[in-house]
Amino acid sequence: MENNYKIIAKFIKDMSSETPDIDTYLFVKDNISNYSLNIDIKSKILKEKIIQVETTLKYSDKNKSNKKSFFEIVFASIIRLDVSAKEQNNLEKIILCDVQNEIYPEIEKTFLTLLHRSGYPDLKFNKKVNFEDLYNKNKN
Repeated sequence: MENNYKIIAKFIKDMSSETPDIDTYLFVKDNISNYSLNIDIKSKILKEKIIQVETTLKYSDKNKSNKKSFFEIVFASIIRLDVSAKEQNNLEKIILCDVQNEIYPEIEKTFLTLLHRSGYPDLKFNKKVNFEDLYNKNKN
C-alpha cells in the first residue's frame, strides 16, 4: 500500500523513570510481572497537512501496592499528509496504524533501554503490539 503521509520529524518529547527508594526497587524487581504496558495515541493538526502524533507508552502496576515505580515515554512524530486532513478519509487509520507500525520498533527499543538502565536488565515485552487489530477493535 502506498503511504499518503511522510514522517518529517520524530523525537522523544518526554521520558521518565521513577523509583523512589531501594525498598521500592527491590519490591518492583520481585513483582515486575504485575506491570503492564499501556499505549495512548493523541494527535493534533499543527497546520494544513502537518500533524503531530504523540505516542505514549506507560509501564505500570495495576495493583494497589504503595511501592511502585513509574516508567513512561512520550514520542512525537510529525507527519506531512499528501492531501489536506479534511480530504484524508483514512486519517484515523494513518495515525493509529500506519504511523505506529513505522515508529513503534524504535519507541519500544528506546523504552526497553530505559527500563534496563533503570535496574531491570532482563525485562522484555513478550507480546507484539498489533496496531491493525487494536484499530479494528476500537472502530467497532
